Amino acid sequence: MLKGIDPVISPQLLKILDEMGHGSEILLADGNYPAQNAVKNGSLVIRADGIGIPDLLEAALKLLPLDTFVDYNVVLMIPEKGTPEIWKEYERILKISGEVVKTKKVPRFEFYDLAAKSYAVVASGERALYANIILKKGVVNPS
Repeated sequence: MLKGIDPVISPQLLKILDEMGHGSEILLADGNYPAQNAVKNGSLVIRADGIGIPDLLEAALKLLPLDTFVDYNVVLMIPEKGTPEIWKEYERILKISGEVVKTKKVPRFEFYDLAAKSYAVVASGERALYANIILKKGVVNPS
């Protein structure tokens, strides 16, 4: 147990977040995402069963800086129709994080291609459809 670390961040996830380098990406995958089958480059898969993505996102953003040197640092999967309700929650969490957020929204198969390059995949228990979100790690400023 450590002080100041949200309990939804498992020891394995904490280690992964720390190991990631500038530009590394992590996918917070919903419960329907084929996490084990989708990784093609040896990405690490971390189980977070029973934990929703909003809780994981909020906790991760307290530790993980977003990359500001790129065109986008957050990627969302566009559904065939409509806008996922959970995106409103993501917008709220991203806004209160204090991070500079640059979002890219891509169709499902393009998202799968991007996600396959992630350093790690967190297989969550999120039940919302199209709730998958990729975060690109930035740098921790010296100040």
